[in-house]
Amino acid sequence: MKGICAVLFCLMVLFNFASGCGTAYKVAVDERNIRTQARDEKVTMAIRKKIVDDNQVKFLDISTYVYNGHVYLVGEYETSDQKTRAIKLAKEVEGVKSVQGHFLPKKKGDLCGTTDNLELSVRVKAKLIKDKGIRSTNIEVKSVQCHIILLGLVDSRNQIRKAISHAKEVDGVRSVKSYLKSIK
Repeated sequence: MKGICAVLFCLMVLFNFASGCGTAYKVAVDERNIRTQARDEKVTMAIRKKIVDDNQVKFLDISTYVYNGHVYLVGEYETSDQKTRAIKLAKEVEGVKSVQGHFLPKKKGDLCGTTDNLELSVRVKAKLIKDKGIRSTNIEVKSVQCHIILLGLVDSRNQIRKAISHAKEVDGVRSVKSYLKSIK
């Protein structure tokens, strides 16, 4: 199982790189300076590796986001020990200032599946992109059980309000939680 997780981890890293995660545009419009972006990426990868190597936490159930050393773990869990363990692993990584977990218990028979989550994320992101008053590149959109989680650093509180409003307008969204931070 560890071997499969390690392979999946490597594929994810390659996918992130190939999908533009390291593009010059994304780096240029990010609210963090390039040194902070690199530090945050290093912390992200270290946390992901710890989770992949762990026997208790399921790597595919948790997404990791890091902004200025502040970590956000988002996903699902089968036991409360898994979420506690994920937070503990993240706190062990050098450079972590704080860890915030946003976890939902896994539900058997939930009508919101992987395809629904992907579709909702894309539809919310599309609404953000259409709004020229929001720098959508700086906003990560994650859907868990059809609940939308917004993460990132934006220019203003107005952008946060607009992003939340757009996410709530998308049919099928059960709730919206924002971890967006304004730099002003």
